[in-house]
Amino acid sequence: MANQSRREFVGLLGAAALLPIGSYLQRSSGSRRSAAPPARFKIRAITAGIPLETAASLDPVTRAIAMLRRARARLEAAGFQVGGVRISTSPFVSDVGSAARTSVLADLQALDRLLVSEHVSFGLGPVLRADRYDPALADWMAELARTTRNLSFNVAIASPERGVHREASRSASEIILALARAKSDGSANFRFAAVANMPPGSPFFPGAYHQGAASFSIGMESPLMVYDAFANAADPAEGESRLRDSMNAAFGGVESVALTIAREEGYDYLGIDPSPAPSEQSSIGTALEALTHVPFGSASTLQACAAVTGAIKSLGVRTCGYAGLMLPVLEDPILASRATEGRYGIRELLLYSSVCATGLDCVPIPGDTTPARIASILDDVATMSTRLHKPLAARLFPASGKAAGEHIRFDDPGLMPSVVFEV
Repeated sequence: MANQSRREFVGLLGAAALLPIGSYLQRSSGSRRSAAPPARFKIRAITAGIPLETAASLDPVTRAIAMLRRARARLEAAGFQVGGVRISTSPFVSDVGSAARTSVLADLQALDRLLVSEHVSFGLGPVLRADRYDPALADWMAELARTTRNLSFNVAIASPERGVHREASRSASEIILALARAKSDGSANFRFAAVANMPPGSPFFPGAYHQGAASFSIGMESPLMVYDAFANAADPAEGESRLRDSMNAAFGGVESVALTIAREEGYDYLGIDPSPAPSEQSSIGTALEALTHVPFGSASTLQACAAVTGAIKSLGVRTCGYAGLMLPVLEDPILASRATEGRYGIRELLLYSSVCATGLDCVPIPGDTTPARIASILDDVATMSTRLHKPLAARLFPASGKAAGEHIRFDDPGLMPSVVFEV
């Protein structure tokens, strides 16, 4: 009862708060602009989870799309900015044998055409859940990536029941390399991750999958809020406290609306993943440097990372998914830039993952990296996840023809230019 009362209080507080909670100082040549400051957070995604037996069953998908439209409209009417809507499903693809994959591919292509027309992303979840090596899976996954646009997928490389999935890591390493060949700069891997101990119900792709009755969750983009909390904070403890207060106030308002949506739609509300997902306009690297006053990767970066997660883990709203700090190298301009400057590498990212982060996210690696070497990296991520009892993931981008230290650019405008990491 006490926890529920706290949530209700936080929800009422957030509903009464104005959406913009501060602004960056803007320098100009003497004139003041009267434009409103940008919102300090937005909803990155509303993700509906649905049970699905086959890709040919389009009726549950269309019903979920209609629900997402209504949910989006209600949140926007309450004053919240919404980036996109997504659907995750039960991992039915993992139960498909290699002989049936050709027909399933055709169904998935038809599903993708519907999703593209509706501007909805779709998470298939793990295409391999068991700890086994599947030598035929990589080529099939590459064809799936080449012939679809809005489908994401993953492979489970660790689970609470079986620990580290070393055989599945072998399959995942071959999938990563096959996807790299599907597009020369390796960016097809943006839609694939090797996931460790990932619970159902996450709003973030490509690790998301569904289990149980129809549900929905919400993912946030809030590095600007982290910046506001960390700027001028005397130490990590003060920054953590300020971030906790601002997230509780703002996200409580979102949760109030989400609970109404759940009652109206008959969907289970799983919660908010408050991980501050970054973008080109909203850099988590900038926010962390506001606390440390040194470039990302320097001493004290670990403390700043821990401060973010400390705030997130003590929120009064219902949380789900990773509920930690995301450090996607290629999605954040400061993280990409600091990598180019040689300030951190894979070992440092794994270190930061020990206190807060989501693993190795959007990391470019040499194009000639062997499957065995990639599998070793995945096993490291899976081992850390298992020992620390936290969900982690790896999205690696083998860059064709590129060696460690070479610069890389992508056709996708959402991926920042950076440097190939040493493995």
